[in-house]
Amino acid sequence: MTSISVHKVYFKYSDISINKIAFTDRFLKGDPMKKIYGYARVSTREQNLDRQIKALLERGVDERDIVTDKASGKSLEREGYQMLKSRMLRDGDVLVIKSLDRLSRNKTHIKQELEYFKNHHIRVMVIDLPTTLIELPEGQEWIFEMINNILIEVLASIAEQEKGKQKELPSQKKKENTLADQKQSFHQTGMRSIMHGREEN
Repeated sequence: MTSISVHKVYFKYSDISINKIAFTDRFLKGDPMKKIYGYARVSTREQNLDRQIKALLERGVDERDIVTDKASGKSLEREGYQMLKSRMLRDGDVLVIKSLDRLSRNKTHIKQELEYFKNHHIRVMVIDLPTTLIELPEGQEWIFEMINNILIEVLASIAEQEKGKQKELPSQKKKENTLADQKQSFHQTGMRSIMHGREEN
């Protein structure tokens, strides 16, 4: 099940002091045709998006330009994300996310999506990856591109490992519950045997 919210945030943050206009001018070069979008995702309806949205607002993303999903990161077929890619983002725009795993929990998907954005001249800024936030002098972009590629490789691997751990948790919990049930059953059987022995005596 996917929950999507586009162009609407249901709360305000009055403590955000960052100069949004300066931020926008810095990365969009004053081009009125270019925009900064934000994307936030959590896996279930019960989880809260506030922390991610606050981080996006602090980075200068307008409330109406934040797209959210409440859907698993194992698939890219999320309603909000797909609409963001196909209908909203354009050549020269900027996409801001809190962390790489908001795009996906799959390493191949992460690299695939980053390549897509690069080919479409859409800059991806990852708040938890500071080197993606830096504006570089012309001709030196390759240095940070090389650094970012290394960091992205590592972080994408971590995101995928976290997904594996999440899968293991239910299985481990089930195993623990089974062992607990066996112990309880053994204990109850033992107590019945003891009580039966007492009755015979």
